[in-house]
Amino acid sequence: MTRLEPFQPLDVAAVDVAVAPVSNDLRLEGEPSTGFLDVAVVGGAMVGIWEMTAGSMRDIETDEVFVVVSGEATVELIGEDGQVARTIELRAGSLCRLEAGMVTRWRVPVPLRKVYIMRDIEPEP
Repeated sequence: MTRLEPFQPLDVAAVDVAVAPVSNDLRLEGEPSTGFLDVAVVGGAMVGIWEMTAGSMRDIETDEVFVVVSGEATVELIGEDGQVARTIELRAGSLCRLEAGMVTRWRVPVPLRKVYIMRDIEPEP
């Protein structure tokens, strides 16, 4: 984990986030890759950076709040009937909340980078 130290800024755009191809069961179009880098645990919440390259994929979400730093995406919320229940557009500056269990489809035309805050599943020792 790259450490975000107190009173020490981190250039989110310059941090190297290693990405890997999205698995075939989640990939919808193109050859998207994703990656993340946890940077801090604050008050029991994990803070990190996530990136997705161009393409589209489906995902099952966790409880999370994020702000888009760069790029853009169209994200579809899939209802229990398998149909699109809602669509949102994300771009730099967008703040969004996801809830655990949401089924989504991400369509990313240019690489997207976001900073997320989510419940820490495994606290640091």
